[in-house]
Amino acid sequence: MSGLRGSIFDLGRVWRAFGYSVAGFRAGWRQVAFRQEVVLAAVLVPLGGWLGQSGVERALLIGSVLLVPLVELINTAVEMAIDRIGTERHELSAQAKDLGSAAVVIAILVAGVTWALVLWP
Repeated sequence: MSGLRGSIFDLGRVWRAFGYSVAGFRAGWRQVAFRQEVVLAAVLVPLGGWLGQSGVERALLIGSVLLVPLVELINTAVEMAIDRIGTERHELSAQAKDLGSAAVVIAILVAGVTWALVLWP
């Protein structure tokens, strides 16, 4: 069995990876924007499941909402990594943070446009 360690059958690695993901969710939860997006998703995901008339519509409505906290987590990771590097202001650090923020705005627009296109009569 020791030959399976490090392979796709290494359940210990899968369990550790799951633990890292839980730690990531906890770190994200400490961010106000992520909490707001999760609370909104808790309302919109069931609503999307109810309002969608087909599996494709439900997937679009729900998926577009879940995209927002996903991008927020990535944005937060970028911001934290930059903050870890140093506190001095640097143009590239500012641009990286701004790009992450822009990605969140685009995810929100994708969700809004998706809901409008799917639900508009």
